[in-house]
Amino acid sequence: MKSLESKVALVTGAGSGIGKAVAIAYAREGAAVMVSDINEEAGKQTVELIEKSGGKASFFKADTSTPEGNEALVNTTLETFGKLDIACNNAGIGGEAAETGNYSLEAWKKVLDINLNGVFYGCKYQLTAMEQNGGGAIINMASIHGTVAAPMSSAYTTTKHAVVGLTKNIGAEYAQKNIRCNAVGPGYIDTPLLEKNLKPEQLEALKQKHPIGRLGKAEEVAELVVFLSSDKASFITGAYYLIDGGYTAV
Repeated sequence: MKSLESKVALVTGAGSGIGKAVAIAYAREGAAVMVSDINEEAGKQTVELIEKSGGKASFFKADTSTPEGNEALVNTTLETFGKLDIACNNAGIGGEAAETGNYSLEAWKKVLDINLNGVFYGCKYQLTAMEQNGGGAIINMASIHGTVAAPMSSAYTTTKHAVVGLTKNIGAEYAQKNIRCNAVGPGYIDTPLLEKNLKPEQLEALKQKHPIGRLGKAEEVAELVVFLSSDKASFITGAYYLIDGGYTAV
């Protein structure tokens, strides 16, 4: 039997990268998936891939930096599939690169709105739906920078540390309501965006920061997310799991 058979899941930022891999993995394991992204074309392509593989999925465009966007996403999931069992709050951005004293106020606010406020808004409405459902599982996408610094990216580091704290609080508050909440902290993941924005020597230097000697794959992160979303992780909540090729070990 598939590990998420008859479950309903939603994934934000599911048009590319880790979110896309998570949505595909959820569907592979039997879940009906609400795919959400600000990029409608990319999100619908994820839905097409799932459906071509025999899975069940639907798309909803949502701005997860707003409470209205998150509420509408949850409501549409309930209207489309009848319930909500699993949510992966994955949408996020890196933000500008600058020392903290020179970080623009506009960039700071944008990163916090998407990476932190967006996760809180998502959890807020997801928790309400899951309470009505008698339980559920939430996975919040943090980062290795929920543990260590990312010089020149103070907003990003701040939000990812905060997401870990939010996750722990939800885990403690909702454990007796049969709702689990965990965070995942990926290292640097091999995506087209990384390849396009880094010179070969920069990419190689980044790989060497991981003792395993390479970047991670989105599919590897998705496997951890699927496990934490399943009943196999029934005694795990309020936790933060690094998947970083040893990046934070040295």
